[in-house]
Amino acid sequence: MSLLEKPPGSCQTRAMNNPPDLRPDLARARVPDAARPGQPTIGMVSLGCPKALVDSERILTRLRAEGYAISPDYAGAEAVIVNTCGFLDSAKAESLEAIGEALSENGRVIVTGCLGAEPDYITGAHPSVLAVTGPHQYEQVLDAVHTAVPPSPDPFIDLLPASGVTLTPRHYSYLKISEGCNHKCKFCIIPDMRGKLQSRPAHAVLREAEKLVAAGVRELLVISQDTSAYGVDIRHRVEREHRAHITDLARDLGSLGAWVRLHYVYPYPHVRDLIPLMAEGLILPYLDIPFQHAHPEVLRRMARPAAAAKTLDEIAAWRAVCPDITLRSTFIVGYPGETEEEFQTLLDWLDEAQLDRVGAFQYENVAGARANALPDHVPDEIKAERFERFMEKAQSISAAKLEAKVGTRLEVIVDSIEEDGATCRTKADAPEIDGNLFIDEGFEGLRPGDIVEVLVDEAGDYDLWGRF
Repeated sequence: MSLLEKPPGSCQTRAMNNPPDLRPDLARARVPDAARPGQPTIGMVSLGCPKALVDSERILTRLRAEGYAISPDYAGAEAVIVNTCGFLDSAKAESLEAIGEALSENGRVIVTGCLGAEPDYITGAHPSVLAVTGPHQYEQVLDAVHTAVPPSPDPFIDLLPASGVTLTPRHYSYLKISEGCNHKCKFCIIPDMRGKLQSRPAHAVLREAEKLVAAGVRELLVISQDTSAYGVDIRHRVEREHRAHITDLARDLGSLGAWVRLHYVYPYPHVRDLIPLMAEGLILPYLDIPFQHAHPEVLRRMARPAAAAKTLDEIAAWRAVCPDITLRSTFIVGYPGETEEEFQTLLDWLDEAQLDRVGAFQYENVAGARANALPDHVPDEIKAERFERFMEKAQSISAAKLEAKVGTRLEVIVDSIEEDGATCRTKADAPEIDGNLFIDEGFEGLRPGDIVEVLVDEAGDYDLWGRF
C-alpha cells in the first residue's frame, strides 16, 4: 500500500478512500447467510471513516435483533440504507454517487450519516429517497426502515450473534468511546454535523470491549473525534467503579488481553500519562495524532494550538519513556494563505519529528467551513506540487525507519491468508491505514487473528517481509 495512493488517517482522508473490504455493499456482514422464508431483508452501504462504520454496525445489529435479514447485495434487499460521509466536497460527491447507484440497483433507499445533516442537498439530487436522517440517529433510521419494510420477527429462529453484527474481520474491532467534538477548527464542520463531545460511560465501553474479546477479537481500535478528551464533558464521572478518563480507560482495556490501539489522540499534556502504559505493554506503543501542520501562523489560521516547537519536546519525552512508540499523523498542505516559507517549515519540522507513519491531503473547501472565507487560497497546481514534495519526504523517512527493522524479531497479528502468503501487521500498523508485514514461506498453519513472532528480512517504503 502506498501512502501516495491512499493518504491515511482521520475522517477527512478515510472518507475518500474507504477500503473495499470495509464496504458492507462489497463485503458480507457476519450474520447467517440465508434469510428464512418471509423474512424482511435490508442492505447497507457504509461510507466514510471507522466511526461511521461503527454506526453501521449498530444499525445492522438493531435490525438483526428485530428479525431483519442482512443482504450482501442490492438484488436481495427490500430496501437499502446508505450511511454517508459529508466532510469534504469530494466525499459528498461520493455519497451522492452511492445513493444514485443504490436507487438504480434497488430503488428503495434510506439515507443516514453525516451528509444526512443536509437533507435538502440530498433530496435536491435524489428526490426519490424514502427518508433522510442525520448522523448517529439510530431511532430515526429504524423508524424509516419500519415504514419501508415492516418487521416480521420470529424469536425462535432469528438469533443474534452475541457480538452483534460486525463489518470488520473477526479478530479486530473498532471501539467508539465518544461522539462529537469541542474543537472549532476552521476547516472542519464535524461539530456542526455531530455536535459537541458526548462521552460514553466508561463501564459501558468496557462491557462492550469484554464482549468483543470474549467473541474472539484480538485487537481493539479505540476511536472517537477526540480520543484524549474522553470524559471531559461528563467531568470524568465514576460509575460502577470505572472513571471516564482516557488514561483509566486505557488501563482497563489493557487488562483484557487484547491489543489496544489508540486513534485520533490530540496531544494534550495528559497524553504523557499514556506513555508508561505503552512501555509496560498494557496498550500498544502507537499514537495517531492529527497535527495538521507545523507553522504557527498556519495553525493559528486553522484555529488549532500553535505550539509545534513544544510538540517536538513532547515527542522527545514520549520516546524517552517508550523508545518503541510509533507516531502517525495526517497533515493538510495548501491551506489558505500557506506560503512557500510556511510549507518549508512543515518539511523541516517533519525532518526533525521523524514521524513513523504520515499521510497528507490537499486542502479543499468544505461547505459551511469558516476556512472557505480566508484570503489567499493556494492554486491547485501549487497544492499538488507541495503534496508530492511532502509525501516524498515522508516516504524517505518511512523507508529508513523500516530498513532499520531488518534483522529484528517482531510480534505480528495475521489479517488474512492467501495461496501465496500471509498478510500480517506489526504493533506499529493499524489495519487499512498503515503498512503490512508479508510472510511468503511456512505460513500454511496460520489463521487470521493469530499473533506470532517473525524475523524481519526485507523492507520496502511502507511494508515489511518476514519469516519464522
